[in-house]
Amino acid sequence: MSENDNRYELWMEAYADLQPEIEAARRLNPAPDTPLLDQVLTGFGPMPEEALFLGVASDELPVLLNLYDPQPGPLLILGEPGAGKTSLLQTIAYGVEKMHEPEQVQFGVLTSHPDEWSDFEEIPNNVGVFPVHHRSADDFILSLASWAHGNKSSKQSILLLMDNLEAVVSMEAETVQNLRWLLLRGPTRRVWPITTLNSHRLDAMNPWLAAFRTQIFGRIQNPEHIRKLGAEGAGLRTLNACSEFTLREGNRWLKFWLPRQG
Repeated sequence: MSENDNRYELWMEAYADLQPEIEAARRLNPAPDTPLLDQVLTGFGPMPEEALFLGVASDELPVLLNLYDPQPGPLLILGEPGAGKTSLLQTIAYGVEKMHEPEQVQFGVLTSHPDEWSDFEEIPNNVGVFPVHHRSADDFILSLASWAHGNKSSKQSILLLMDNLEAVVSMEAETVQNLRWLLLRGPTRRVWPITTLNSHRLDAMNPWLAAFRTQIFGRIQNPEHIRKLGAEGAGLRTLNACSEFTLREGNRWLKFWLPRQG
């Protein structure tokens, strides 16, 4: 083996050792300084009572979910760690506070990190932040399922915000069964499951993916994950972490950004 070959092997070994840092540097894409949520919503003016705010599209129009139309079904927010999945859930929750009376829209949160939601405790629309694997979380899903079973005329909507689907589906068997029913029937009864999932856990959670008609994507770098999601043309690798997302709208991709929560 020549001296050049030895140098090449040493260089390749050094490159392999540095690969995690190199990939982290490639993923570094600072979020732009976006306007505050209050400013954005004030600029849009009054919106329909059935509109749930998700973000702002590149044409500066609001991206909205019609809570009176169950067709989109439950929402799944996918992205790599640090993509801003929790930030999107929290933007939705803050938007509810700004746009809706509790008699119109309420929300409850299931999370493994309730400390991340401590600022939401005083919001009138918030019915609770429930730690996953605490009995209160099971009780909340049971109460939602019971309410939805009996709700055939109320126009009030309730958002079930679940931060990390994988943690939620490992709860008690009865709870998981109620959750399956809510994913299937909830939006037709004004209960809207909206959940996050780490894109690294796609294979483990594959049986659940079909339950979500609407999938929202944050930043994902792994080409294999992008291929499995059928999102090759969505530009997921170039999205700004914590501020940019995209979803499929017919035959095109609708990119949107999140205002700062402030």
